[in-house]
Amino acid sequence: MILEEKTEKIKSLIREMDSTLVAFSGGVDSTLVLALAHEVMGERTLAVTAQSASVPNREMQASRQLAKEIGARHLVVRTEEMSNPEYRANPANRCYHCKTELYSNLKRVAEQNDISTILNGINLDDLGDYRPGIDSAREQGVRSPLVEAEFSKQDVRDLSRAMGLSIWNKPAMACLSSRIPYGQPVTAEKLSRVEQAEDLLLSFGFKQVRVRHLGTKACIELDQNEIPRYQSDESIQRSVQEKLMALGFSCVVLDPEGYRMGSLNEALLEHKDHV
Repeated sequence: MILEEKTEKIKSLIREMDSTLVAFSGGVDSTLVLALAHEVMGERTLAVTAQSASVPNREMQASRQLAKEIGARHLVVRTEEMSNPEYRANPANRCYHCKTELYSNLKRVAEQNDISTILNGINLDDLGDYRPGIDSAREQGVRSPLVEAEFSKQDVRDLSRAMGLSIWNKPAMACLSSRIPYGQPVTAEKLSRVEQAEDLLLSFGFKQVRVRHLGTKACIELDQNEIPRYQSDESIQRSVQEKLMALGFSCVVLDPEGYRMGSLNEALLEHKDHV
């Protein structure tokens, strides 16, 4: 299908729903779902954003601004995945425990507001990566209209741009816990350290940023196009080194391969290859 046909299909899917609650992270995917749901349903759509230690404050602020931009009703709820020892242990299916906590909260909000359908922002490309959170969505009856209407990530960006959404080219974002290798415990201190480190790099104008928390080592991932600027600017390097070591890291390195989605999943694949 061409994009126009996919757009009509997703709107048609949403029209069949009585009311919708959108799991709204403020990323480009869930923002598009919210914008479409609001266009079709107006006040019968509610955006709900989860606030927790694993979500950067900058993303919370962005979600509030985006909901206002779209004109949608917006609610922030507190999730407590950090109280779950299975989540804190950081197993390979950590995301499953996080999403189960999220969707359980969203189902309660939906019931309280007499909302019939919960929607998320999963797209077709997400199905090709290791994402145990998708299993939780299926188990809890959460619908993925972008998948149902066959939207790729590029389709999402193209339609978002055509609709004038300000975040059409926003870089991908994952929770802060994704910066900690599987098997290493997730703590509030580590999450705060990563958030502050990434905020620093973003303040220098870098767009695609990950700071992997590898024990006492901070491994910085930037977009391949942004690496030369970091490498050639000694003042930025010096400032980053000083501030990250002040946060508690003993070593700061730049990953020469740059940012790639799910880089910590590479260890899982290597393990499977050797089993």
